[in-house]
Amino acid sequence: MTHKGLAKRIIPCLDVKNGETVKGTNFVNLRSAGNPVELGKAYSEAGADELVYLDITASFEGRKTFTDMVTRVAREINIPFTVGGGINSLEDVERLLYAGADKISVNSAAIRNPNLINEIARNFGSQVCVCAIDARNDEDGWHCYTKGGRERTDLTLMDWAREAEDRGAGEILFTSMDHDGVKQGFACEALAQLADSLSIPVIASGGAGTMEHFKEAATIGKADAMLAASVFHFGQIKIGELKHYLADEGINVRI
Repeated sequence: MTHKGLAKRIIPCLDVKNGETVKGTNFVNLRSAGNPVELGKAYSEAGADELVYLDITASFEGRKTFTDMVTRVAREINIPFTVGGGINSLEDVERLLYAGADKISVNSAAIRNPNLINEIARNFGSQVCVCAIDARNDEDGWHCYTKGGRERTDLTLMDWAREAEDRGAGEILFTSMDHDGVKQGFACEALAQLADSLSIPVIASGGAGTMEHFKEAATIGKADAMLAASVFHFGQIKIGELKHYLADEGINVRI
């Protein structure tokens, strides 16, 4: 189901490790290209609709640094932002929401303990629960993977997305592992299937290389939002230009 009339969102994604953004950037005017708050601000000023910050730190100390960063982001940035990575319990969710995050993204933990989705929705509302799904198109169809894409599960993409919606997830963030980092376009066919079988918004992730890819995700893929990292970080695609291009192509975006 597409959410007619709603503007399609453009969402830069920032991987954060021990308080610094990991993928390089060429935002020349930034004091530290690695500073996630400065970077988020630059994206916000460039017209991003939302941001996603993923904590890729393994350590407990790193988690605390990430929570401190969330507090700073919430103070400095006025667009909604989602945080994910290493969220395993309601306590984690609570800590990050109190720090100022708007939404929480759960991935492997939700597959291990699907009830986590119900608990987040029940305690904080569906609108804060984003279910991130990493899937790959294997010989026997699309399957979900956990542990950063290292471990295949028995769940198919469609079944798990529907279950996540039934349990109270407010959005699905679907990353196609085949397309991620390859810059050959989003997985439009799978996206369209998701859009047709769900009534919650679908965020497309993995594969952005050109402005046209965003257009395809919004039209052929029927995605509600498009997320990307390196094309934005390295300045290959500027958000303002992307939005004007999409608007010229008849796609509803906020300019």
